[in-house]
This record gives sequence, C-alpha cells and structure tokens, in this order.
Amino acid sequence: MSVKITDAQKWLILVLVIASGYLLYLLAPILTPFLISAFLAYIGDPAVDRLETIKFSRTTAVVFVFLLMLIIGLSFLFVVFPLIEEQIRRLIIRLPQMIDWVQSEFIPWVTQRFGLQADTINLDGIKQSLTGHWQTLGNVAAKFLTKVSASGQLILLWVSYLLLVPVVTFYLLRDWDIIVAKLRKLIPRRYEFVSVKLVRECDAVLSEFFRGQLLVMFAQGVIYSIGLSIIGLEFSLLIGMAAGLVSFVPYLGAIVGIVVASIAAFMQFHDVIHIVYVLIVFGAGQTLEGVVLSPLLIGDRIGLHPVAVIFAVMAGAQLFGLFGMLIALPAAAVIVVLLRYFYEQYLDSNFYTP
Repeated sequence: MSVKITDAQKWLILVLVIASGYLLYLLAPILTPFLISAFLAYIGDPAVDRLETIKFSRTTAVVFVFLLMLIIGLSFLFVVFPLIEEQIRRLIIRLPQMIDWVQSEFIPWVTQRFGLQADTINLDGIKQSLTGHWQTLGNVAAKFLTKVSASGQLILLWVSYLLLVPVVTFYLLRDWDIIVAKLRKLIPRRYEFVSVKLVRECDAVLSEFFRGQLLVMFAQGVIYSIGLSIIGLEFSLLIGMAAGLVSFVPYLGAIVGIVVASIAAFMQFHDVIHIVYVLIVFGAGQTLEGVVLSPLLIGDRIGLHPVAVIFAVMAGAQLFGLFGMLIALPAAAVIVVLLRYFYEQYLDSNFYTP
C-alpha cells in the first residue's frame, strides 16, 4: 500500500520535526526522569501483559512487576554498586604495587626470555604519572562533592528525581496499553497501516536490544563474576561486570575479559594454571551465551548493529548529555527502520527497475 504525500505536507513534517527537536533540547533536564520512567515501563510492560494472560488483574500485575523492578534496582544501588566501588578503590591502591612487581619481576623475566632491552621501558615515569593523575582526580572529586553538598538546589533536584521516577513508572505501567491505543487513534486512517507497521518494526528492534541484549549482557557479567570469584581472583566482580558490559559487541567482552583477567590472575598468583582457569570461565560463559542465553532471550530477530549502538550512544551523549544517551537508541531504532522502509520502496520503484 503506497501513501502519497504532497509537498506542503512534506514541508509541514520537516518544520514539525525541527521544532520538536528544538523543544526536546530546551526541555531535556525536565524530560530526563520521564524518559527513564518510560524506559522502565517499556521494559516491564511485556511481563505485565503476560501476567494478565494468566488471570491477574492489570493493577495486581503492575504492582508485582513494579515491586520486582524496585527490588532489583535497590539491590544494585545498595549491594552491587558498593562492591564495585570497593574493588575500584582497592585497584587504585594496588596500582603502584602492580607496577613495582612488573618492573622487578616481570620485565627481567621477559628480557631474559626474549632478549629485549629493559632500558626502553620507563615504568617509574608511568607510575609517577598515574599517581599524579589519581591525586588530581581525587582533588577534583573532592571539590565536586563539596559543591554538590553545598548546593541545596542540586540535592533537591536529585531527590525529586528519585521520588518522581518510581511514581511515573508505576502509572505508565498501569496505563501503557491505554496510552498506546490512544496514540494509534491519533494517526490519520490512510496512514495507519504504514505507521503501525513501522512502529511494530521499531518495537522489534528496541525490544531485541533492551529486553534481550541487556539481559544477556547482565547474565554474562554475573557468570563471569561468579566464575572468576570461584577461582579466587581479587577483582572478579569488576572484571566480570566490565566484560559483560561490552559483550553487546560479539566476542569483544570475552576478549577484553580474558586479557584483563589473565593479567590480573598472573600478577596475583604468579602461575599459569590460574590463567587456564580464566580461559575455562570465559569459555563456559561464551558457550552458555551461544547455546542458551541468546537463543532464549534474543532469538533470530534483527536488531541494532553493535557499531550503530556505539555510535548512537556517543553521538547522543555529545549532543544532549545524559538526555541524549537516553534517546539515542530509540532514535537509532527509528532511523534503522525508516532506512529499511525507504530501501524497500526504492527497490519497488520505477527509478530502480524502470
């Protein structure tokens, strides 16, 4: 079904798009908590719908899903984040000792084994530079915390965000289907077929990443962290979660995790067997991801390419900061779907096949 748009309608659409973009830019600080709430509601709506199919009322299902999301969020805030922060603090303290070990033991071993010149590596300069940078960072962080604590307005803003996001999320979850139905009624009837088709494709792309890939990333981070903790690695949670975070790029998470964990294991245990253990952990994680996690949580849907995800997030952060990062992936999904649609139209046009 082809839809013809007049030149006047094209100019009107262009003006509306530009005006909407400028308005979003002006309202970015206010819209940020609402976008976070919309994201959480979008993630939780399928679970609410599934509970409704087994005879739960909408309100009961929303309360159950909302409490589950709240428990997960508070667990991250009060359990996982402090543990990661503690491991980062210990890593910063251990960095000079690690550099000393590399200089006193590892470099002589490498030079003796491979006949290299140790004088070409200036680790003292690296250590001094790292120490200076960490001290500078600490001073900047201290000044920032001082300003934040002195700014009652900023504290009030963050508190309002923390209170606003759960409330808005609850109401959006409860009324999500109603909102979607009303938005669909606003579409002109002759454009409804194409519009609904494109929106469903956008939803498929976004759900593949948000509801699938993010769960795979989190699951891989947990698997890597538990495995590295079992073999006794000191920074298991930090390395495991970092590897899971970058695992949306195929094999990148495993490669980064193996390299970093192997170096950490060798510096901690000074043997090769623990490096073998690291390889086993990441091999098991990759096997579970390929055999169980991805088929179960993602399936065969075609979503955003990892390069598109990286570019979208970086571009959004550069243009609009945190607000831009929140709208980057939805905007990228819409652009990808529109490009596919116009590509199909082009293949069916007389311009391509006269």
